[in-house]
Formats: sequence, structure tokens, C-alpha cells
Amino acid sequence: MSVRFAILGAGRIGMVHAQAINSINEASLIAVAEPNESAALVVKQRFGNILRTIDEVALSDDVDAVVICTPTNTHADLIERFSQTKKAIFCEKPIDLNLNRVRQCLKTVSETETTLMVGFNRRFDPDFQSLKATIVSGEIGNIEMVTIISRDPGAPPLDYITQSGGIFRDMTIHDFDMARWILGEEVESVLASGSVMTDPKIHEVRDFDSVNVILRTHSGKQCLISNSRRATYGYDQRIEVLGSKGMVRAGNTHEKNIEISTMKGFKKPPLLNFFMTRYEKAYAIEMAAFVEAIQNKNDPPTTGDDGLKALIIAEAALKSVESGKQIQLNGLE
Repeated sequence: MSVRFAILGAGRIGMVHAQAINSINEASLIAVAEPNESAALVVKQRFGNILRTIDEVALSDDVDAVVICTPTNTHADLIERFSQTKKAIFCEKPIDLNLNRVRQCLKTVSETETTLMVGFNRRFDPDFQSLKATIVSGEIGNIEMVTIISRDPGAPPLDYITQSGGIFRDMTIHDFDMARWILGEEVESVLASGSVMTDPKIHEVRDFDSVNVILRTHSGKQCLISNSRRATYGYDQRIEVLGSKGMVRAGNTHEKNIEISTMKGFKKPPLLNFFMTRYEKAYAIEMAAFVEAIQNKNDPPTTGDDGLKALIIAEAALKSVESGKQIQLNGLE
């Protein structure tokens, strides 16, 4: 069975998902809802006249699944609306910035038995999947410590920052999901520190651009997450896992996989400089996993509950920065 898709929102992430859908033999893109005229024109140029309104998509009998790429403040409402139509739903993170609103939304998803997948694309990166497979194989023994480094080349526009929910809910939330996935245990406590090092205007909107977070599980496993909005050398994405028998590490991705050695020393090409380029394969694998879950009527790899738990950790991190104290998650769940 080919899964027939509609995309809601044709911004840059919507176009990434459109490309991924078109790369899957068992999927087809038949509709895009985009009210912005310039974005809609791009859709027509790339995919033909497949534009529909969100209302039309909701009423369409020829749509099996929707991909929600609209602004964050619309996600929960759209999930609830389309869960009533019996269409499968893929939604970019987060479901909402408010924990109670997320819980209310997931209650509707559960009652309607809707297939919902939340977009945590980093789990699907081939190198990170190989790292996870190495851990599962037991080759490095029991996990003891995890280090996740995630640094952007530069901060997003200030108007985006004011709408994003802040660095913990927007950027670090990906690393919170990765930490849960890698650790294989739920996080029990969070200790976080945040600063503004790149642009004083970020401080004025009560956000941070440089943060470190320590997560701890009940068994004592720890994960250190380091985030920065300014890595002048490129998009820095690394993970290291220390186990009782050894260590596994996933390094950065460069523009070319070569190293040059001369009398002057060693050098490599620059890092990839944009998240859509760095995770291009991950987005395609992620969407293929969603299609497989729909076809086999299985739970998707990243569920609404994963979205909720990552947001809970983000809330705890913010509380930790504000209070200067370690936060226990049992008070937030």
C-alpha cells in the first residue's frame, strides 16, 4: 500500500519532508497546504498544482497521512483536528510549549487511536544509529557516561528566538531526546547552567545562547550536554559514550571525507554548515520509518510520549538555571 501524504506548511522543513516523501517508493505527495503566496509558488514550481487548504486536506478521502510543519503554536490544535479524521500524523517538535497542553493533546490522540510520530530526526542519523547499535551489542559494556556536543554556526533571528520557547525547548530538546534514547533509562534529575556569550539582545528576550546540562538516571548514569549558538567552524554534532568495557564515538560530518597531510601538518575540509545538509539522510530515514509504521500498523519510533518527556526535561533545565539548583523530574511529570 502506498501512503498518500499531505504537508501542512511549505517552509524549509516542509520542503525537506517533501523531498523525503518523494524518495520513498511506498509513498506519494499529493497535497500541500501553504497560505503564503511565495512559498505556494515554490510548491507549484517543484511539484505541480497540488495546493489545497487545510480544510480541504482534512476532508480529503485520498490523504492517508499529514506532516505538520506549521508554527509551533498551531501543532496541538492540528494534531487534535486531524486525529478526528483517522489520518496518521507526523508533527515537527514540539507538540506545544505548555506541558498541560501537550498532555491534553496526547489524550485525544490516545482516545482516537491515532498514529502520531514526533520529529526527532537525529535518532535516524546513520552514524548515531551505528553508535546505538554498538551499545545494544554490548561491545562497550554497560553505559556509564554520555557526552553530547551540539553547536550551531550562529544564532537564529531574534524574532524566531522570541517565538521558539527558548534554547532548551527549541535546540537542546533534540539532545534531551537523544540522551533518553542512548541511555536506555529515564532521566531522574537535571542540573543546568546558561549564559549569553554571543549577542546581548538574546539576554533581553530572556534566553541563552550557551548552555550545559547534566542529566542523571536512577542507576547513576550521567549525560553531559553542551550547546552553543556560535561555532565559527561549522555545525558541530558529536556524541561519545563511555562504557564499562570501552567507548564509542560518533564524530562530525565534513564537506568531504578526506584528510590532507603535508609537512605543515594535517587538515580536513570544513564541517557541513547547515542542519538540513548535515541531517539530510536522517530526514529521509525518519520519514521511511513513519511510512513503515503506518503500513505495519505499529507504533512509530518517536511517539508523542517521547515529545512530552523531552519537553519535561527542557522545563526542568530552565527551572534549574533560574534556581541554580538540581531539579528532580518527579515533580514535573
